[in-house]
Amino acid sequence: SLKMASDSPESLMTLCTDYCLRNLEGTLCYLLDNETLRLHPDIFLPSEICDKLVNEYVELVKTDSIFEPHESFFTLFSDPRSTRLARIHLQEQIVQDQDLEAIRKQDLVELYLTNCEKLTAKSLQTLVSFSHTLISLSLFGCCNIFYEEENPGGCEDDCLVNPTRQVLVKDFTFEGFSRLRFLNLGRLIEGVNVETLLRPLASLAALDLSGIQLNDVGFLTQWKDSLVSLVLYNMDLSEEHIQVIAQLCKLRHLDISRDHLSSYYKFKLTRRVLNLFVENLANLTSLDISGHTMLENCTIPSMEEKMGQTSIEPAKSSIAPFRGLKRPLQFLGLFETSLCRLTHIPAYKVSGDKNEEQVLNAIEAYTEHRPEITSRAINLLFDIARIERCSQLLRALQLVITALKCHKDDKNIQVTGSAALFYLTNSEYRMEQSVKLRRQVIQVVLNGMESYQEVTVQRNCCLTLCNFSIPDELEFQYRRVNELLLNILNQSRQDESIQRIAVHLCNALVCQVDNDHKEAVGKMGFVMTMLKLIQKKLADKTCDQVMEFSWSALWNITDETPDNCEMFLNYSGMKLFLECLKEFPEKQELHRNMLGLLGNVAEVKELRPQLMTSQFISVFSNLLESKADGIEVSYNACGVLSHIMFDGPEAWGICEPHREEVVKRMWAAIQSWDINSRRNINYRSFEPILRLLPQGISPVSQHWATWALYNLVSVYPDKYCPLLIKEGGIPLLKDMIRMASARQETKEMAR
Repeated sequence: SLKMASDSPESLMTLCTDYCLRNLEGTLCYLLDNETLRLHPDIFLPSEICDKLVNEYVELVKTDSIFEPHESFFTLFSDPRSTRLARIHLQEQIVQDQDLEAIRKQDLVELYLTNCEKLTAKSLQTLVSFSHTLISLSLFGCCNIFYEEENPGGCEDDCLVNPTRQVLVKDFTFEGFSRLRFLNLGRLIEGVNVETLLRPLASLAALDLSGIQLNDVGFLTQWKDSLVSLVLYNMDLSEEHIQVIAQLCKLRHLDISRDHLSSYYKFKLTRRVLNLFVENLANLTSLDISGHTMLENCTIPSMEEKMGQTSIEPAKSSIAPFRGLKRPLQFLGLFETSLCRLTHIPAYKVSGDKNEEQVLNAIEAYTEHRPEITSRAINLLFDIARIERCSQLLRALQLVITALKCHKDDKNIQVTGSAALFYLTNSEYRMEQSVKLRRQVIQVVLNGMESYQEVTVQRNCCLTLCNFSIPDELEFQYRRVNELLLNILNQSRQDESIQRIAVHLCNALVCQVDNDHKEAVGKMGFVMTMLKLIQKKLADKTCDQVMEFSWSALWNITDETPDNCEMFLNYSGMKLFLECLKEFPEKQELHRNMLGLLGNVAEVKELRPQLMTSQFISVFSNLLESKADGIEVSYNACGVLSHIMFDGPEAWGICEPHREEVVKRMWAAIQSWDINSRRNINYRSFEPILRLLPQGISPVSQHWATWALYNLVSVYPDKYCPLLIKEGGIPLLKDMIRMASARQETKEMAR
């Protein structure tokens, strides 16, 4: 079912929501006074649509760097007569006091505020507006919502330094929230009296007090007939806590897990505590004791433990206290405990570190609110993907993508997640992944590159991109990926390995793409960036992969793109060409790449006069004799000269070398090449070659062009015969055979 889910297209609802949010002005809204968004007066939307608009908006602001947030977005939902909200999930810095204030007339049933650090006590007052309808509320990680700003009376000098002091609000309670059943106060700020805050609530069903230290939780018993879910993650427990929990007989979900790295806990789990839970909490279906140290051995003898088929039946449980369970638990959290490695665990789903299934369960369970645990679980997944083979690939990928999106600013998750992605997207898993899923991977990788200048993340992200077919799979983010790579290459201090991968990617991105893409990338500063890299390498006297890839990238980006050829000349590209030739006379690959690029420049009539200097023509003529890279260097040098000759004797504005002498050397070079040479070159179009056929001004150019076509169609007929026919080469060759000025051997070859 996962495969089907990842493959199915987005629903029409999702597509429309996304479209409207990206085009608010053209769809639901108009701009008042050129700045404020206003809803069109004839629009009436039910809560099913409004909830989705708000929740998707928050997602987009959080995960899509190109999406622009709107100051006045929440005011679109200020009037319940035209827009209804019921269930909304707001996160992080995206929401501020005035946003909640804007929707205060709505009858909200569910409001999740997660890590909304900008909300202050003003928003507590706004919450009261929802008190008569709210059933579910989360204030997880809203660390400032109990603070208000106090202006000190009579402004002294210190006013200027600190005009507002933050003061803890002590008098707020949930008085009047008569329908509230589900409440998450995770990571609530110290100093707030939780007991007083909660006392007015008549019948709580679920309460999350993660990360709050309470010495006395006796007040919880007031909900012993209604509380079905209790989360006390990272609370330092004591015997008193355990006694209170044992009285909450309706509990179905209990989480007393902890992060064993975060601080010292006195409390240790014992056999007696687990027995107490099993005996008293008869309805328990989910228990999390991750991160706890067992004070005594709770396991059955190892001989018995190893026997028989793995079983989830409580009667066979390897953990002795759980033999008292009436039925297997739906979920048992054992992450970072020794118990997860036992054979018989009485639960359908177990989080732990024993195998892939347990690790994936851990990532799934802890991603939203516990990044500190999730990053360690993803690290385990990374090892599994790297050393063994993932059996639940799609699930693993989707969980890592979700974690990376959810915690864009968490360095640990970005480092481990981007590393795991590299192994999860490599070629052996390729077949199992849909286009949609692979696109999601690319999106989170680019988000990571954008938010993190950190070397490891940048390297992992670049390496992961290398697992994709380039440019095809990156086409949908073409501009963005190029901008990010150029950004990496333009940084003053650079990591060698990242530089190498980034140049390789840049090169691949401009290979085999349309000219408008090349022009766009040229305008982003691509040519300049590559020339700077070449300059740096020249100064260090090193000719490595970065040097070769940079020239190769310039060769690709100038192909049939005159603007980029001109940039190459304007930024002293020819000077660098000569210096590289002189510094690295033996580097064949380099010579081939440089001459391929100059071949592109020579195809542009307006730029050829800039190549017409004694120095350049001598260099090209000497390279005719080069044996570097088979015939490639000699062939490209001859191509450059063929285009120059095509402009006729009157364009030859130099005394040395003589035109006739160069022509002679060109004939000699062409005659020395093996007509069956296999080639290191890739033509997307024959147009620049074909234009040298119908002319009598330079027979040698005509011969070079005919040789080139003959070689390509005879060595690679399947690829190049159709291209020759499609681009009208046949009539041009026939006409040339009838031309008096054409040389006999050229006509023979043309026939």
